[in-house]
This record gives sequence, structure tokens and C-alpha cells, in this order.
Amino acid sequence: MMNPMDLFAGILPFVHVAQERSFRRAAERLGVSTAAVSKAVQKLEADLGVRLLERTSRQVALTSEGEAFLERAREAVAQVHAARELVAQAQRAPRGPLTVTLPYILGPLLLPRLARLQARHPGLTLHVRLGDRLSRLVDEQIDVALRIGALEDSSLVGQLLLRTRWVTLAAPAYLARHGTPQHPDALVDHQCLKFILPRGMAREWVFRREPGGSAETVRTGGTIDVDHGPALLDLAAAGAGLCQVLDFMLDERVRDGRLVEVLADHAAEGPPVHALCVPGRQSVPRVRALLQLLVEELRPR
Repeated sequence: MMNPMDLFAGILPFVHVAQERSFRRAAERLGVSTAAVSKAVQKLEADLGVRLLERTSRQVALTSEGEAFLERAREAVAQVHAARELVAQAQRAPRGPLTVTLPYILGPLLLPRLARLQARHPGLTLHVRLGDRLSRLVDEQIDVALRIGALEDSSLVGQLLLRTRWVTLAAPAYLARHGTPQHPDALVDHQCLKFILPRGMAREWVFRREPGGSAETVRTGGTIDVDHGPALLDLAAAGAGLCQVLDFMLDERVRDGRLVEVLADHAAEGPPVHALCVPGRQSVPRVRALLQLLVEELRPR
């Protein structure tokens, strides 16, 4: 009976000979003698009971059986190499520089997690760049860009980290003075605190006019706008009006009742949060460690 170990031992030499069409060049690639390669292939042919190669003084050619066997053998060798690389990568401790860029609004959510990543892997040196400007990952040597919104650059690899929801908040004192809106259309008569987008326009508020319906923009009133997201919460907590923010921005002021949610039944889904990197970078140990931690802690709801 054929020993399966003998069969596999001859596959790699055969694949190299078939690809190089030469026993000598295959031996050079494998770092062994030509005689050793020839013996391994002969043993493989004997075990299979077929001739895989036609040998002449000038060249090596595949038989029809050899062509069929090569197709599957090449796949097997590729799988083994991939498995070895996967294990080797897993054993390498994440270390070295890791450059991450994220918008200011994600800072409170992600900076504590980046600190935990570095504590878990002391060999990492983190370079964190905060800003709302879209970065060019390759040109600026950025490993991972954390972004809010739909993916636009199809040349990058995106990992979904978080799904979000728009939350509308107000201080109890404001609601006591002006009443609690029962429908999004009532907001036209309220002081609604607006966020100014980087391009200079106010972000309009989004709701589901009917619970379970589609999201749409709703006309709102208001005379105060700011270009810093967390400032909306500060103004709302001070009683200046209502604000609409993404749910990951909620802080202790919601937990202790200084801010309360209104129109919860009409809340709309917000933009997703993704981690972006250049293709191939996601398998680098330090990048993979970051993505794994973020996926574990921000698993999409």
C-alpha cells in the first residue's frame, strides 16, 4: 500500500520541475541536488503508477496525466504555503509604527481603545492623527483611516465597525419651557442646534416621519450653529435648544438625566463607521491587531 507521506513528499519537487521544465532549475529553487529531485519525482510516479513527465536530453515535458495532476498539485502547494504564512503571521507579535487617522468626533469613542491596543502590544508605536480632512493613505503613509459614512474609494479595503443611529436630545429645563415635540414636523417651532459641515453648510436633521418608515430630511427651526460636534451637547445641556447627534456621542449627561431623548420612535439610522486600509495592509500584524480589537469592541449592532 502506498504511504501517503511518500506521495506528498514528491509533490513539491514535481510542481517545480513542471513549472521550470528542468530538473536542474527545480533543484536550485528547492536548494537540493538534481539527483534528489529526480529521485523524488520517480518515486511519486511509481507510487501513482503513471508517468507524469517525459524526459529528453534537452527538455522536460508533461504527459497528459502530468497536466491533470499538476493542476491539482499546484493548488495543494499554494494552500500549504498560505496556511504556513497564516500561522507565521499569527505568531509574529504586533510591533513597530502604526499610523491611524480619525475625525475629531470619533476621538472619545476610539482613543481609549487605541490606548488599550498599545497596552496589549507594548512593541507598537502609535501615531494618531485627528482631523476631518480626508487623507490619502498611500501618499501620507497611513496604515488605517477610521471614517464615518458610506465608502467612496473602491480601491481601499473597508471593515465595518459600527452602525449608528441619530439621537435627538434636550435638557429637561428646555422642554419644560417650550414643550416636548411629539412629531418631527413640530421642530420648525423649536430652537434646533445645528452642526456646520466642513464645506460650510448646516447639516439638516433626519427622521422617520412614521415609525418604521424611510428616513428623510425634516425642516427645523433654530438660530445657533457650531462646527464642533461635542459642542452641540454642551449647548443642549445648557438649555439652549435641542440637538441631534450620533448615538456613540452620548455621555454621562444622558445617563444622569441632564439630557433626555425625544422623538425616539422617529429616530433614523445614521452613517456607518468603517476602518479603511490599502489592500494587503490588513494582514500586517500591527494592522490586524487594531482591526481585531475594534471589531471585538464595536461589533456592529
